[in-house]
Order: sequence, then structure tokens, then C-alpha cells
Amino acid sequence: MKSEVIKRGVERAPNRALLFATGLSRGDLKKPFIGVATSFTDLIPGHIGMRELERAIEHGVRAAGGVPFLFGVPGICDGIAMGHPGMKFSLPSRELIADEVEAITSAHALDGLALLTNCDKITPGMLMAAARLDIPAIVVTAGPMLHGSYRGRRLSLVRDTFEAVGLVQAGKMSIGELACLEEEACPGPGSCQGLYTANTMACLTEALGMSLPGCGTALAASARKRRIAFRSGERVVALVKKKVTARRIINRAGIENAIRMDLALGGSSNSVLHLIAIAHEAGLKLPIELFDKLSRTTPHLTKMRPAGEHMMEDLDEAGGVGAVMYRLRELLKDNPTVAGRRVKELLKKKPYINEEVVRPLLRPYAAEGGIAILKGNLAPEGAVVKQSAVSAKAMKFEGRARCFDSEEAANAAVLGRRIKPGEVVVVRYEGPAGGPGMREMLAATSALVGLGLGEQVALITDGRFSGGTRGPCIGHISPEAAARGPIAAIKDGDRIRLDIPRRRLELLVPAAEIQRRLKKLKPFRPKVRSGFLARYAATVTSASEGAVCRLGT
Repeated sequence: MKSEVIKRGVERAPNRALLFATGLSRGDLKKPFIGVATSFTDLIPGHIGMRELERAIEHGVRAAGGVPFLFGVPGICDGIAMGHPGMKFSLPSRELIADEVEAITSAHALDGLALLTNCDKITPGMLMAAARLDIPAIVVTAGPMLHGSYRGRRLSLVRDTFEAVGLVQAGKMSIGELACLEEEACPGPGSCQGLYTANTMACLTEALGMSLPGCGTALAASARKRRIAFRSGERVVALVKKKVTARRIINRAGIENAIRMDLALGGSSNSVLHLIAIAHEAGLKLPIELFDKLSRTTPHLTKMRPAGEHMMEDLDEAGGVGAVMYRLRELLKDNPTVAGRRVKELLKKKPYINEEVVRPLLRPYAAEGGIAILKGNLAPEGAVVKQSAVSAKAMKFEGRARCFDSEEAANAAVLGRRIKPGEVVVVRYEGPAGGPGMREMLAATSALVGLGLGEQVALITDGRFSGGTRGPCIGHISPEAAARGPIAAIKDGDRIRLDIPRRRLELLVPAAEIQRRLKKLKPFRPKVRSGFLARYAATVTSASEGAVCRLGT
């Protein structure tokens, strides 16, 4: 065991003295040391219920003969950070989380990890750490929130608060009704109710094989979630004893299974960034084109919010991740899982499946998966669209550019009702380095939907979108404007053509003119020149490479 380095030998008497000071017995020194990394915080609804899950994991570790040690990692709520400079810290926090888990685990020579997480950047950050450390690890996602309710109507965060802002601006909703919605939309603990990034990553973690069956959709605060947490504590001790390390599971086959799950669900476009980053930490090269290749042969089987009306509780009742994996079983690759059984073994027996929530392969919502990768003279390295949330009439779009060099400027124009049908809103200098931090644009996209412009206006950006975005919205445009990508050359009035079926994103300007404009640009001046964000901007890679941090970039 790795922990032997701090437990064995005469020279480790001081180390043992400090361990005994924590309350350990001499018998505990013979057991595996298990870190329980928890992102509990009072700031995030998805995390406020984690205290019970921490205890359940601890009890499971103890029951299996291990010694649990809790330590905390930071958590940021994207919904609260949205629409202001705080969102610059969200994606960079993924790197902080991975670094912190690595630092604590390595400094204290822990034998295994139980990773308690829930929200957007925290789950991928913990998976990155597990892959980097390559020690036995298991993930427990804390579960989705129940729907809200108002006058007999089911509510969710994005549809009934973010999009409601646009309805108020359009005069279609009163301030009083908005006040009622904001109190009722989120009734308690859990990650937001639709297939946004947090719940997408929970489902992908289960499909990857890094959490126990049922974990991805089991509801927050449920007894079933607590049972899963207890069994996860037991399982991580078994993984240590059997020397099953994270990279045995986080390999090319596991990553491809996770991608297939994302495509079948119609999950968040942020998963592209996160899966590429997780693969990078596992020593794997994951080209962005692979998402599109798999999308062509993976049918879209669910219609979850924001694309449809089903919520996570509906998916859970319909059979959860296991039901979707069973539908995809001929497309999935066999691979080990933390449950101790291989993927194909888990899928031998047909589970209960509600066919209206999880459709059969021969009756999908769409023949292709939920994500498409676009290329063209505006995105030579690629761009990402959640095509499952784009209506058929908006899959092709051509319009006049309206350019904004910050999210704030774009939001002001949208909320000021200065954006007209037939326009393409261009939000640039919001990429990984340019933002810095690659902010999400949910405030603008939701307001456009609320204003009734969701199918009449497109939005393209080198930033990101929340999993709650719907409509012709193209993100992750690479190279970004700060790196003199072609998006920096767009001028107001230029024609831009979007063709999702053909996977094209084009600026209808001659190539020579684009190059002339780029050469005339002044050198990019970083928006932040001190502190964490400045260090992040100096080392972060392109979105097409997962926006990971590398020395020397």
C-alpha cells in the first residue's frame, strides 16, 4: 500500500505520532488509508446535502476494513456565477480541483479515493485527478434535484428563471410572477433538474464505469443515494485490495462509452471539453473529431430539458443510465467498472425501461447524437453545437454579424432589445485565454429564447454555453479571438452561414480579406494580469484540446 511510506519503520515515528493525534488506533495502521474528497459547501444547492453522503461513505469504508479521511475541495455554482465576472473562475476551478486532490493524496500517501461531487466543473476535476494519480478511486455524484412546482406546472431552473428574464423584458410576464418562479423553481438539494452539465457529467461518470450502477440519476437526499454512497465506500477498499487503479477503467474504451452516452442523451456540450481533459490526464489523445464520428452512428434516445420536457427524475424512473446503456449495448465496448463487473456483464439482463423516456434504437428522436462538431473558415480547429436542442428549421442559418468583444456587451444588447431577427450575435475574446476562463453564455441565450428570438437569431462564441442552452448557438470556436483566430476578423454586417447537417461554420468573406484583417489587429492585451486567472490564461490550451493547462504554452 502507498500509505506504508508514512506508517512503517523506526524513522516514521513522528509520522505515526501525528496520525495517532487524529484519533487512529495502532490497528488502523494496518488498514488502507482512503481519502474522501468532498465538495460540500453551503453555497451550492447540489452540495448542501453532502454531509449525509460523507457519513455514508465513511461508514462503508470502515465496514470494508479501511480508514476514511475527509478533505475538502472548492465548488463553484455556475448558475450563481453566471452573467458576471465570477463565471471567469468556473472552468479554471476544474484545474484547481484536480491539483488539490493530487496534492492532498500525494502528500499524505493515500491508498485510494472516494470522490464526492455533483456540479459542473467539480466532477470532471475529480476524474482528472483520479486519472492523473492512477490509484484506486470511485466517484459518488450527489444526485439531481426534484422539479419545482407553481400552479400545477412543473418548473426547472433554466426554463423558468433564466428564460423567464427574456419573457419579462418582452412584456410577456410580470415581475410578480417572476418572483414566484424564482422561489419555487429549485425546491431543495440537488443538481439542476435538466440534462445540464452537472447531470450530464454524472451520467457520463456512470457510463465510464467510475461510479456504481444507478448513481448517475439517483436523486439527491434519497435513501437510495445514501445506500449507493455506503456501497461506494465499501467498493473503494475492495479496489485498493485488488489493485484496480483508475486508468484500468479510464481508458479509450471507457471514454468512448461515455461519449456514446452523452450523444444518446443529448447532453451538455461542455462534456467535449471535460472528456478531452480527462483523457489527457489518463495519457490518451482524444481528437475532437471523434465526437462527431461517433455522433453519426449514435441515435438520440431521450428528450430531456432543455431540449424536451423530461427531467432527471423522469430518466431515473425510466431506468436511468443503465436503461440507455442497454439500448446502446451493441455499440458499447466491454470494459472494467468500479462495480467489479465488466460493462457487458452488467448489460446481460434487460432492465425496466420506460420507452417514452428512453426510446428504442429503431424509434429515436434523431438518427444522430446530440452533439455535432463544426468546422470551416471560422473554426479551423472546430466548434461545438448541441444539435439535439436546435429545431429543424434552425439547423441551417445565415445572417448578418453583430459583434461584441465581451459577454457584458452582448447581454446589454440582447436585454436592451437591440438584436433583430436574421442576425448572428458574435461574442468573442471570451475563450480560455481571452476571457480568461471561457465563460458560459446562458444569460444571453436564455434571454433570446424568452424574447421569442430563439430560432430567428444565432449566437456564436469562442466561449461556452451552459447545458441549459437551446437554439442555434455555436461555442468553443477554435482558435479563439485572443489567439488571432478567424472569429477576431468578423465585422458588423458580415454574412455568416451555419449548416449543422454539413458540419460547416463559414464567414462569407474572401480568405485574403480575412487574413488582411487579422494582420491589422493589435496584439491582444490580457484582461487579467495578476492572480490565479492570469496564471491560468498563461498556460491554458485551446478549447479543441480540452482547455487543459500545460507548462510552456
